[in-house]
Formats: sequence, C-alpha cells, structure tokens
Amino acid sequence: MTEHRILIGDSKNIPEIPSGSVQLIVTSPPYPMIEMWDEMFGNQDSSINESLSKGDGMNAFYKMHKLLNRTWEECDRILADNGFICINIGDATRTINGDFRLFSNHTQVISFFLEKGYSVLPDIHWRKQSNAPNKFMGSGMYPAGAYVTYEHEYILIFRKGGKRVFKGTGRERRQESAFFWEERNVWFSDLWDIKGTSQVITASKTSRSRSAAYPFEIPYRLVNMYSVKGDTVVDPFMGLGTTTLACMASNRNSIGVEINEEIAELAVKNIAASANNLNGIIDSRINRHVEFIDSLPADKRKRCYKNIPHGFEVITKQETAIKIDRLASVDQNGYIFTCSYE
Repeated sequence: MTEHRILIGDSKNIPEIPSGSVQLIVTSPPYPMIEMWDEMFGNQDSSINESLSKGDGMNAFYKMHKLLNRTWEECDRILADNGFICINIGDATRTINGDFRLFSNHTQVISFFLEKGYSVLPDIHWRKQSNAPNKFMGSGMYPAGAYVTYEHEYILIFRKGGKRVFKGTGRERRQESAFFWEERNVWFSDLWDIKGTSQVITASKTSRSRSAAYPFEIPYRLVNMYSVKGDTVVDPFMGLGTTTLACMASNRNSIGVEINEEIAELAVKNIAASANNLNGIIDSRINRHVEFIDSLPADKRKRCYKNIPHGFEVITKQETAIKIDRLASVDQNGYIFTCSYE
C-alpha cells in the first residue's frame, strides 16, 4: 500500500516533511527568464520586476535563482543521506534591450549542489525536437548573426553522500524493483527522445494558460531508476501531479507540493481521473518486455533466465525477482490518495 499526499504551500518551507525522510526528489521547477514565469518570480521578489523593467536581465536572472535556491535548501533538508534529486530544467533564450542571449539555468543549479557537497552524476538531455522547417534564429543565411535553436532540456542528477546500501528487507525490495535489461539500455542513455505533452490549461478557474507539465515517461523512468518500492518521492513543484502518477504506478509513496491552490485542485482532479489508466501503463511495460523476449533469436532465448513472480523470461539473473504490481484500488480522501496493489 502506498500513500500520495498533496500539500498546498511554498516549497521553500515544508515543515510537514521531516528531515532526512525522503529517498528521491523528482521535479521540474519554473525556468528563470522564461517569460511565462516572470510574474510568479516577481510576486515573490518585486525587485525582479524592477530589474526586468530596467533591462537588466542578468540581475533578474540571478535573483530568480536565489529564490529557487531556497527550495533546493529545503530539498537538502528533507532528503535522506544517499538519496537522489533529479531536476528537469531548460536554459532560456531571450532578447532584452535588443541583446539576444542565453541564460544558463542548468549551470546555476549545478553550482548550488556542488557547493552543498553533492555528487554531480552524468546528466540526461531530453530532446524535444521541433518540427518547424525554419529552426534557426537570427539573420537567415548570413554568417555571424544567426543562433542555434535549442531543442533539448536537461535532466540533472545529484546524489547526497555515497552509494545507498541495502540490507535485510531493503535488499528484497531492491530486487523486486529491478528494471528490465532492455529498459536499462534506454533509460541510462544520456539522450532521451520523448515527445512533450500538452501545455494548455482549459479550466476557467486558473489564472495560468499553460501547465509546464512534463510527460509521464520522464518521472516514471526516474522513479524506477533511483528509488525502490516503498520509498518516498517528493516533487516540490508538483503542477498537475505527473510525478505523483508515476509513483502510484511504481509502488512508491509520494508528496507533491504546489504553491498555486488552483493548480493543486486541478492536480487532484487529474490524479483521480488518470488513476484508472495506470494499469494500462503497467500492462504495456510488461507487454513490451514479452515482445522483446519473443523477438530474440532462438540461441539467445536458450540463455534466458525465468522471472519467478511473473513466469516470463528475462536476460539477466538480476531480473528474476522483478515484481511489477498492478493497482487493485485507489482511494481518495481530500488531498490524500491511497493505493493498494494486486
């Protein structure tokens, strides 16, 4: 059984979450210097608006990251030793006072966690390919005036302290939480080619027109890569609750924090409406694996091992204990969802 809580509040201060109680943080924060977030940052620090109005983009940029750093400080407090934090963030390009430039958000985040003593692990480029025929920015075919178009965002991965050690029942949970050989080969690549999700918010109650949500596949992979069953995963910028759904499908507990009450209410509705689809996602994962095994030549099939809980074949011995649980029920009590599993 897992529990999934939604907290309405500012992720710079989350007293409801005890220190060192979280094994994984997966999130995508507002990106500094992306215009849709100017108002949100400006409401928290009015001097950001002043800097933008004066055309001082770099000053505004550093102030925005100063605000984000307060959330990262709180994440450091709640994260257990040997825990991971995975942050999806994109850099921003913007013209201010006629000067077009890049604002490197990912380097600011890396600098913060380096200073906190975290291990910076290899990052992932999430490729969000544009279908536009004219991808360049600037002066057409003339040299020295055109700019590279960004089609990727970063998934930054940090570890607090050394490697996590699993003992007793923790070892069993780790074995049950293993991923398939063919999943590992895709998930642990440094390039993820995943189609983005719809950003449009149609609900009339919200003041925002875009959700800034990432696709389910991103947190689903990260939750399975860097946590085990029964762990607690936190998303300090919950949005519409995509990380929560990924945790429900993966038999992890979760806590989502959202500062905007209107968005939090939408998240509750989104989670409740999407819960029935999670078994379809779980079944698809199993079916993809079975199809992969069926596609192997006969000589490779002979070298396969048998997965004990499910009975299908697997490539390595480490996969023999994988146990992928389907949801039996999802119960809702206000802003708390409780999942039981088959």
